[in-house]
Amino acid sequence: MTTPGFRPTHVVPQDGMPAWEAPDPDRPTVPLDPLLPVELAERRGDWGRVVCANGWSAWVDGRRLVAVPHDPPGPGGPFGVGDPRPLLAHAEHALASYRVAVEDLAGGGIDRETFGHRTRGLRIGIVVDGESMWLYDAEQGRWVYADGSRTATYAADRAPRAPAGAGPGATREVPADGES
Repeated sequence: MTTPGFRPTHVVPQDGMPAWEAPDPDRPTVPLDPLLPVELAERRGDWGRVVCANGWSAWVDGRRLVAVPHDPPGPGGPFGVGDPRPLLAHAEHALASYRVAVEDLAGGGIDRETFGHRTRGLRIGIVVDGESMWLYDAEQGRWVYADGSRTATYAADRAPRAPAGAGPGATREVPADGES
């Protein structure tokens, strides 16, 4: 359940990150999952106290957090013509696959190892705030902003890739909806 007023300011890096109960390396707690949206609530030097959507908080190395932009692109901003529906369909499919694996694990139909194999590689991220939506496009390694009909790349977690077979320095336009 999401805490009322939760507005993510950052996401956890794609490799996840360790967390602590206090800004003290001797008090570790549960590590944070990769690409988890969090709200940075407090800073003490390099330490940052983050709050998760469910209200749980922990201290992390604040330098490693990835900022999430707050403002959508303005008029004339960097919108693509991409349709957000393919990314939403991918997110729905990934979530449905994860849900089935959770049900199978909870029902005793599979063990933890099989659960790990079935969920390996599943990665989604969605933040919806009224008409604004941020979606993680795992295939392209980027977060996109969507206003319901258009998308715009907002942040990338890796450098753009050249098309297969292209020589050094080759570039290409990638449609905003992630389709190639």
